[in-house]
Amino acid sequence: MTSEYKKGIFFALGAYVLWGILPIYWELIDHIGAFEILAFRIIFSMIFMILLLVVGRKQREAFLRDVNQLFTHPVQLVAIIVAGYVITINWGTFIWAVTNGHVLQSSLGYYINPLVSIVLALIFLKERFNKFEWLAIIFALIGVLYMTIKIGEFPFVSIMLALSFGLYGLLKKIVHIDAISSIAIECIVTAPAGIIYVIYLWQQHHMTFGFNMSSFWLVFSGAVTAIPLILFSAGAKRIPLSLTGFIQYVGPTIMFILGIFVFKEKFDVHQLITFIFIWIGIILYSISQYMNIKRNPIAK
Repeated sequence: MTSEYKKGIFFALGAYVLWGILPIYWELIDHIGAFEILAFRIIFSMIFMILLLVVGRKQREAFLRDVNQLFTHPVQLVAIIVAGYVITINWGTFIWAVTNGHVLQSSLGYYINPLVSIVLALIFLKERFNKFEWLAIIFALIGVLYMTIKIGEFPFVSIMLALSFGLYGLLKKIVHIDAISSIAIECIVTAPAGIIYVIYLWQQHHMTFGFNMSSFWLVFSGAVTAIPLILFSAGAKRIPLSLTGFIQYVGPTIMFILGIFVFKEKFDVHQLITFIFIWIGIILYSISQYMNIKRNPIAK
């Protein structure tokens, strides 16, 4: 195992561990509304990324080059703008879920995300499924239906998280630019929406951001957003995509543990059965990934 390969595993694991413990961070900001948190997260993420570009000469040069490329490829430009707003929907859903006691549904959403992604690949990229992928999707669908019928609660949060992140990944396939440039552009194009919402809250005297501990923690949301994305990008460059696919389950597993043991969310036998169906789907998906590695061991 080469040094770069080990670094890749370390970076990818770091990204998913940080994403997994994010519910604890958002819980610290418990006196600010979810959409106000989202608006400031967008603004602080933009500020953090601009500072990163100012400090790093190579990143700045790559950013300017990538911006020029986007303006000569309108489809890619539109795709990255849409991607920025799609990931914002994902952020907003996640923040709302955590601050309203739905950490387990968030975990479920990120578990089923790879399965949603392969359905999107079938629809938009005309990719074919093997039998394990079909079975994985069927088991995940059974789990969602079971939860809807037995618990009487359709997992809107889970589906929204999985669908928005899946669409985000699909849109990113269209855009061929540096990862840090991509994150910076997404933050910049969505910043106006965050700024407009903050101005609206201020004019209506509804803004709660100020001199309090929640606001103190919120200031770090830009770094909290960008650092895992940068770690993920660094890891993805060094290890095969299939290995990244396995590592990604670290995040929702940590969320699952936090939901039960830290946030003390209700977890009865029906929810356990739902998760069992999803986990069977994940095992089948993982078998499919392993078979792909065996057939094409150098695929990245």
